[in-house]
Amino acid sequence: MSTILRVLFLMEDLCYGGTQRQMLELARRLDRSRFAPVMLTLTGPTDLDGLAREAGIEVQHLGRDRRLAPFFFWRLRAALLRLRPQVLVPCTALPNIWGRIWGRWLGLPVVGTVRGGGGPRRQHERWLWRLTEHMICNSEALYQVLTGLGVPAGHLTYIANGVDTALYAPPQAPVSSRPPQLLCVSRLAGDKDHLTLFRAFARVRARHPEVRLCLVGDGPEEARLKDWAARHPEGAGIDFFPGRPDVRHFYAQARIFVLSSVREGQPNVLLEAMSSGLPVCATAVGGIPRLVRDGESGLLCPAGDDAALAAHILRLLDDPALGDGMGQAGRRRAEADFSFAAMVDAHEAVLSAVAARRRP
Repeated sequence: MSTILRVLFLMEDLCYGGTQRQMLELARRLDRSRFAPVMLTLTGPTDLDGLAREAGIEVQHLGRDRRLAPFFFWRLRAALLRLRPQVLVPCTALPNIWGRIWGRWLGLPVVGTVRGGGGPRRQHERWLWRLTEHMICNSEALYQVLTGLGVPAGHLTYIANGVDTALYAPPQAPVSSRPPQLLCVSRLAGDKDHLTLFRAFARVRARHPEVRLCLVGDGPEEARLKDWAARHPEGAGIDFFPGRPDVRHFYAQARIFVLSSVREGQPNVLLEAMSSGLPVCATAVGGIPRLVRDGESGLLCPAGDDAALAAHILRLLDDPALGDGMGQAGRRRAEADFSFAAMVDAHEAVLSAVAARRRP
């Protein structure tokens, strides 16, 4: 009888966000006859705890609220000794730093993860990749960066994010039949460069004053962005909504999905938008060009170029048929290349191989 592997996902938090949601979907889909997923956060309970527990995932915390637990780096050692996983999978920067350090010290096999364009720098990958048994990244661009830092190809696996194409389904009516609403679902953080999006939106409103921008998410930039909206007349057309686990309602109302990031891995929200049949206007950074084929399923521009982003949005607004065609192309690509089944199978293969190498 095969041993069930206890896999610990070490997270900074379980707030609404692309990495958190993707790791939760991975954990809930792992084959329970082979894997027992556990989630440990550096904070207290947050947004997605309930969904994790509903999926039968054990959830543990080092803190009591949304702030990092005091001396979390020291408390983490005791938690790892208590939970004693067969494989440790740290996600995001702080877990990837301290999880690797304690994992190596305690003799735990660590599968490091690199997600997001700033991941290699924030996680000090030039030095800390050596503390891992294996590494997983979620974009080909990150794969190239990591191999350039010295990570051997045999130590690194690229696994694309997955999307539930049955859950995120396109409407029967063409998206061009909807009111002119732009949608951005993202964490309100500096990497997303929302001010460039706001400046592009101001240009669009000059020609189409009826256009609105729906911004869904939470994060440290929230106060700054709301202050910009309050000080500029175009801000009257921006609607802010907090993050939530189910955002299908917003995809179903939007006409164009927009993302103005300066750094990215492989944004899960782009997969959801494409699966929902929305044309995309985004920046050509990180793994985005791997997802969105410029001129086929969306339009890409350089980061920080609000004029180019506005021109692409205006092009889709002025040519509804083009937007409908790009949305349909995105849906076909999501179905063909980014299924959850392929993502989970690839992770299970890595986890099993790492555990087998370390088994006495």
